[in-house]
Amino acid sequence: MSAPSAPTAPEAQPGARPGKWWPLAAICLGNFMLLIDVTIVVTALPSMARDLDAGFSDLQWVMDLYALALAALVMVAGTAGDLLGRRRVYVLGLAAFALASLISGLAPNVGVLIAARAVQGAAAAAMLATNTPLLAAAYAGRDRAFAFGIWGAVSGAASALGVLLGGVLTDYLDWRWIFYVNLPVCAVALLITLRTVTESRGSASRIDWPGTVTFTLSAAALTYGLIVGGEDGWGDGGAVTAFAVSAVALVLFLLVERRTGEPLLDLRLLRRPSFAALMGAAVVLTGAAFAHYTYTMLWLQSVQGLSPIEAGLAVAPMALTSFVFAGAGGRFLHRLPAWVAVSSGLALIGVGLLTQTAIDAGSDWKVLLPGLIVTGLGVGVAIPVLVAAALAAAPPERAGMASGAVNTFRQLGFALGVAVLGTIFSGRVRDVLTGAGLSPSAANAISGGAPFGSDPGLVQEAYASALERVYLTAGFAALAAAVLVAAVARRPARTPATAPAPSPAPVH
Repeated sequence: MSAPSAPTAPEAQPGARPGKWWPLAAICLGNFMLLIDVTIVVTALPSMARDLDAGFSDLQWVMDLYALALAALVMVAGTAGDLLGRRRVYVLGLAAFALASLISGLAPNVGVLIAARAVQGAAAAAMLATNTPLLAAAYAGRDRAFAFGIWGAVSGAASALGVLLGGVLTDYLDWRWIFYVNLPVCAVALLITLRTVTESRGSASRIDWPGTVTFTLSAAALTYGLIVGGEDGWGDGGAVTAFAVSAVALVLFLLVERRTGEPLLDLRLLRRPSFAALMGAAVVLTGAAFAHYTYTMLWLQSVQGLSPIEAGLAVAPMALTSFVFAGAGGRFLHRLPAWVAVSSGLALIGVGLLTQTAIDAGSDWKVLLPGLIVTGLGVGVAIPVLVAAALAAAPPERAGMASGAVNTFRQLGFALGVAVLGTIFSGRVRDVLTGAGLSPSAANAISGGAPFGSDPGLVQEAYASALERVYLTAGFAALAAAVLVAAVARRPARTPATAPAPSPAPVH
């Protein structure tokens, strides 16, 4: 694809001008940036912890609030785009993302960083919810198929490059540059969007604010309860209160969605066993395949002594394998029933994670390599057809909502995965260290990657034992989800190729 010489005025028809690919460039830039900002942070977590004196739960929130805000707001952002204009919402998302990135880079303490990450996630939701409708409005026919193909490839590249780019920037500049790098990208995307992308709207007539508030509150309270309970004990007052608030908010969400004329999520979709099983698969897929990155990185850098770029290279085979296989095998995969690909991919993810349980106190990074490759194959098999499977399980008139629900449940799975696996990881590290005579405060600090003093062998044992449990839990969850999809989602489906395939990116 050759680049046009200059952006063309938005009034021109995009399918018939030399500069017709500028809208694609603008949308792909935004999509690449919002996806890469999930994995780019992982490599920098130990450096952030040292510079900002952040604890283990702080690192969880740095990861979780971005995914949580994205999960909670992507559906309402889609409705806002229908009402206010998709280009307008996309532009506002780009501007807010740039501002939040600047604040993240300048953050003087971890509290400011966590708050800025939440704003980043909300801005990413506005971008994610509007980028595919903008593409569909800008292109038709063969141009549309080509545009969605490029969009998917760029999204897959974000998955493969995020961890590596985070390592390069952290190693050669500073962890703050993982946020500063967004500023010029946002500026270019904004300029091209304003000059070349035409406005479009949908058919929504109002935003379901009660549904949005109750869903967000339920998800946030559940995540908070998991993180606090894992650190302070499940009987802690804060954890118990958070779980109670989450349950009440979930009940209110269900009541609201049953009574409203234009719900955030039509609950009748979840009465379809195939659709409900696929939403569960979306949660487990991202939670199992990607959430463990946070704790694997702590082991690679804090225990194995790898630099950020070396740690990024150590886990890159998973993302690279998924990207290459999804691209090379896409034509074959779309000949299969979508549920077969989703179930098979989850099974491969489960096997890959269980393979990684070979880790022990004497292991180095190479022990993870076989499991990462198998997991990457599973991701490359499952994710490109996950949306297509959900669309096949939903009525045609709910296709947009079904697609948005997949994005929501995938992001929610990542946020909950970080919290659940973090609870398992930190709890096991503390048990091993306190059992050997260390104080609880020292054990807490070491679980977050703090310097561990004169007994590296003990810390290696603690981290290896904790990661073994993390991989075991995630692996069995993926296998259970594979069985669920195979048992429940087996039904005649519309041809999945009618919907553009999403990328092999972890978040989307």
